Amino acid sequence: MTASANANLYARLFDGLKDPLKTAIEPDGHAPISYRELDERAAQYASHLQACGVKPGDRVAVQVEKSVAAVMLYLATVRAGAIFLPLNTAYTLNELEYFFGDAEPSLIVCDPAKAAGIAGIAKPIGARVETLDSEGRGSLSEGAAKSATSFPTVHRDGSDLAAILYTSGTTGRSKGAMLSHDNLTSNALTLVDYWRFTDKDVLIHALPIYHTHGLFVAINTCLVARATMIFLNKLDTDRIIDLMPRATVLMGVPTFYVRLLQNPRLTKEAASHMRLFISGSAPLLAETHREWSARTGHAVLERYGMTETNMNTSNPYDGDRVPGAVGFPLPGVTMRVTDPETGRELPRDEIGMLEVKGPNVFQGYWRMPDKTKAEFRDGFFITGDLGKIDPRGYVHIIGRGKDLVISGGFNVYPKEIESEIDAIPGVIESAVIGVPHADFGEGVTAVVVPDRKTPLDEAAVLRALDGRLAKFKLPKRVLFIDELPRNTMGKVQKNILRDTYGNLYAGAK
Repeated sequence: MTASANANLYARLFDGLKDPLKTAIEPDGHAPISYRELDERAAQYASHLQACGVKPGDRVAVQVEKSVAAVMLYLATVRAGAIFLPLNTAYTLNELEYFFGDAEPSLIVCDPAKAAGIAGIAKPIGARVETLDSEGRGSLSEGAAKSATSFPTVHRDGSDLAAILYTSGTTGRSKGAMLSHDNLTSNALTLVDYWRFTDKDVLIHALPIYHTHGLFVAINTCLVARATMIFLNKLDTDRIIDLMPRATVLMGVPTFYVRLLQNPRLTKEAASHMRLFISGSAPLLAETHREWSARTGHAVLERYGMTETNMNTSNPYDGDRVPGAVGFPLPGVTMRVTDPETGRELPRDEIGMLEVKGPNVFQGYWRMPDKTKAEFRDGFFITGDLGKIDPRGYVHIIGRGKDLVISGGFNVYPKEIESEIDAIPGVIESAVIGVPHADFGEGVTAVVVPDRKTPLDEAAVLRALDGRLAKFKLPKRVLFIDELPRNTMGKVQKNILRDTYGNLYAGAK
């Protein structure tokens, strides 16, 4: 695009519609929505947003259930030049009050059942409240239905903001990651090419749409490719298997693949029409990767992204999809591994801090210039993830920097220990954390989910690890629980485990 061209993401998503009658979205069990209808409905929603007083650059905060109408609202917000602010449907009024106070949206869209409570916290910032339920009903859709089906897409420069996504905030208050039109457009175009998306593809979309994965990776990529999405409101393994004979792609988090493997209907024949299974948002266990390949004949394509960057790396479409690795940096993206203390770049196969630079990297944190400055070094964003780049160029994620355990002055990388524990018969999965210890600073602690079929206790786990790990890496305790705490995208919440077992070594010497 030239400097004078309209860089609005919407213009790129709907540029040059060759087959406007092609199905864009098929809500499961409901009539399909064509690209023409999606475009016209987005125009109506954009017109109604303007009627609600939304101006270019305004924030539109959205806490609604997944629906086609919610997608139309996202597209309309971008089309109107405003900034889309999706919020997890699980957030409480107390949490929402922080987000609204920080982002100061001019419009808040919520479920009708929450409207009264949200109106109370919207009033101090002068935000208007509109409603939209899981079936697409509410004051917003009613107002849009009365609006014109044409709307001139508002001119935006590539650096103008298209969205603000708040980080999960496991330490301190959540930060608003500012994503520009160019950030989102560049990533969508890259993924279409890298993952070979075409207008013949049919994506099974079972992800939430308040997160990068379900919103930008899935929806933007499909729209650019003119592919079709089948919308499921939630993970339903039987329904996904039912849809596989006419679908081509599934995007999921590791939980999707674990649950599907538990379904006896998953076979090579059931998956024979599919061309691609993609996993992200949390690490996929190497064991799950291998079992999936054996059951379906397909190797899961694992990739790595963040709220702040969209997608950074991907295993190759053609070539080895290495279990436990997240592939190569995407075209146009540069990654390096540095010493967390000095910032010195480290050689291949050494563990350090992953840093990334590219057109996908966000503009910074909303109203946090000092935090933004601290998170960049020489133009590279410091991801907070520990990892390495192996001799073949594959990127491996070792864990979050904050999850690093320092025991007796030694750095202990949880993933290394988790990989050994996960290989022990009777272990479904594990999480290794550091817990305050008077003598060692932090005690290496393993939290294990057993299969309850194989005899397994703390002593058995420690015996299995003996001789496989240096003594300073061995867990001081092995604890057993039924399941690891996870957030909505499947990431293990180690902060909860650290809080739960914070006094485990109280008085230990």
